[in-house]
Amino acid sequence: HTAIVVHGKEFFFVGEGINNCPPAGTPLGEPDSTVDLGSTEVPEDVFMEYLFSLAESTYGADKYNLFEHNCNTFSNEVAQFLTGKTIPSYITDLPSEVLSTPFGQALRPLLDSLVINPGGNNITGQR
Repeated sequence: HTAIVVHGKEFFFVGEGINNCPPAGTPLGEPDSTVDLGSTEVPEDVFMEYLFSLAESTYGADKYNLFEHNCNTFSNEVAQFLTGKTIPSYITDLPSEVLSTPFGQALRPLLDSLVINPGGNNITGQR
């Protein structure tokens, strides 16, 4: 699971779309690690409009795919919008690394059917 913490909230993409919660407020609890990408000059209202546009286009509930369009994809895109920086490649490359193994290929049909929803509030109801 990856997320972006900005303006006092944690934002992430799951099987039901873009969600938010207090930092570390999902049932997953405290993160194993964090990466400081710096600060942003993007005001909260501009950021929320950006998220609403993403929710209506590329990050709607029907767009989630565990390997190809997931929380890492979302976190990377949002990080670039907020700071001009990407998240580390060891995170974004993980799905392709898993799929490059025979075990990953064997598990892909099962994993493709999974929808990840660690909780939080869907942003589409917050407009």
